[in-house]
Parts: sequence; structure tokens; C-alpha cells
Amino acid sequence: MAGIPPDAWKMELDRSHDPQREPGPINLQRYAFVPTYAGIATFFGVPLCLNQDDLRAGNVDVAVLGAPVDMGMGHRGTAFGPRALRADERILPNTPQILVNPSARIRPFDELTVVDYGDAAVDPFSIDDSMEPIRTLVREIAETGAIPIVLGGDHSILWPDAAALADVYGPGKVGVVHFDAHPDCHNDMFGHLVTHATPIRRLIEDEHVPGRNFLQVGLRSAMAPDDELFGWMREHGMRTHFIAEIDRRGFEVVLQQAIEEALDGPEYLYVSLDIDVLDPAFAPGTGAPEPPGLTNRELLPALRRMCHETPVEWRCVPVRRRSDGARPRCDRGTGGSRRTWRRPWRAGPGRAR
Repeated sequence: MAGIPPDAWKMELDRSHDPQREPGPINLQRYAFVPTYAGIATFFGVPLCLNQDDLRAGNVDVAVLGAPVDMGMGHRGTAFGPRALRADERILPNTPQILVNPSARIRPFDELTVVDYGDAAVDPFSIDDSMEPIRTLVREIAETGAIPIVLGGDHSILWPDAAALADVYGPGKVGVVHFDAHPDCHNDMFGHLVTHATPIRRLIEDEHVPGRNFLQVGLRSAMAPDDELFGWMREHGMRTHFIAEIDRRGFEVVLQQAIEEALDGPEYLYVSLDIDVLDPAFAPGTGAPEPPGLTNRELLPALRRMCHETPVEWRCVPVRRRSDGARPRCDRGTGGSRRTWRRPWRAGPGRAR
């Protein structure tokens, strides 16, 4: 397009002529009560931060970031996931201070300072070029000691997300508990190295996360892993808990083992949720439904349980709104994050809270 630079999609606006303001979170709400279908749609109506100065001035605990990419999978539409999650009209009050965690009986937004950090820049024509801007913004959040919650977007974003944490906390310092119906550690898909089915391979080969501390929970795909891929997983020390094991041993037992294995060496925990780990009855809006999966009543307490460790990121993918006619998948994404927001969320190294 004439007059538009090729890298305009990642060029930040020149704000030198904007009115000066004190750094800190920006509350975009005008009224004391705002229905979800009104107002400017930040995540649960929380304030907005634009840069690290805002995060630090607000002493932010949790920052929500959108990663609206969907070029890494065969079914498009997950790029609209962050917007759909922010605009989820099923939670009637978009007024965070009145929301209560029904399990812990606390008001999470009184316990934690939560903000929306907007969306990462994405190249609408290149999944490869979109990886580094996502990594940059996740790193910006983590460097302040805040915990990123990243909303996808397809599963390719696991690569820049976890790599950003390795940048901040150090390679091998973060273990991953990854909920998914699929292994997502293929070398490539039709010759493409950056796809929704390859991020784990990239992380392990780049030595950001040791294979032995990358725990998979809920696998049950009819297509993968095949013998060759399963051999690669074993060779790199990956530990995988298939749905058949959960059926046999019980979910709580398997979850506890997965947490212990992920933290066998690393100091911090990354919680990775591919929402197709849920049975399609609970999450129909997915490009790759695989019955039988977990239930809401299994998954939500599991996420809450893991927040008693030392979490440094929480990520939810891939919400595909156009396939989610009755909205249950958006409900699981917003509900899952909200129900984990309680003490003890712990800050990063050197940050007193």
C-alpha cells in the first residue's frame, strides 16, 4: 500500500506530542458499574498499561496480554480470541472490584493489581515475523516482576512466551505444565518450522526449557505422537501423562506428579493451557476437538492448585470464537484466569510484595 512502510505493523506511535501524564495504570471506565456490553473492553474492565513505566508505577502483579495470531494452524479465527475473551458478555458486570472468587470467597481484584497490557504487534501475513514482538512484550512484563497472562491466538505463541521467561529468569529455570490434547512438538508441518504443532520442539532445541521439565497432561490425539515423534520425546526426556493414565490413576494424583516433575530443578512454573484439553462438550470452539477430555470441574481447580507454586506465566490458547456458538469456550478462558487470581501469586526475583 502506497505510503505505508513495510514494518508499519510493529512501528510504535510517536507519543512525544501527547499530553504529559504521570506513569501508572489508566482506568478507562467512566462509571461505578459497567455492564460487559458497554464501555471499552479491557479484560474484565481492568485498567490499561502501555509501557514498563506504567507497570512499575502501578506496582502491577498481573498483566494480561493479547497475542492475536492464527496463521500457525489450518483453521483460522483464533486471532479474534483475545478480543472475544475481553468482550465476554456472560460475566454481566465488567466492574472488577465487585467480582468474587466463588471457591476461595475472596475478591481477586482487591488482592492483586491486575491490568491489561493490550496486544502484541502481529504481522497479518507472517507467523514467523510475529514471534519476536510477542516475545518482547512478554519479556517487558516479566522484567517488572509482574506475571504475564497471555491470551491467544494459536499455539505457536508458546515459543515466544516461554522463551521470554527464559530471557528473564534464565534458561532451565522455568518448568512447564502444559495441558493439551496434542503433543505439539513436531519438527515441522508441511516444511514450516513455526506452527501451532511445533512450539515445544523449538523451545527444547533452543534450550530455553529442558525436555525433562516440560510436562504434558491430557494427550489423547488419534494422530500424534506417532512412533517417530514418541521416540524423540523420550530421547529428550519429556514426561507425558496421557488421558488414559488420568482415567486409571485419577486426575489429582497425575496433576501432583506433573507439578513435581516440572519443578524438579527449575524454580518457577509456567502454566500452559491449550483449551482443547477440555472435552469438546465444554470447549467446542476449537480447531482440533478430541474427545474424551477433561471437565471444567477438573481443570479449574487444577489451575488454582498450580498457583500455590511459583507461577511466572499463565497462557490460554486457542480460543476460536466463530466455532463457539454458545460461548462456553470464552467462558472457560475468562473463568479459568479469574479463578486463579488469589494469593499466593508470588512476584519475580527481587520484588517485594
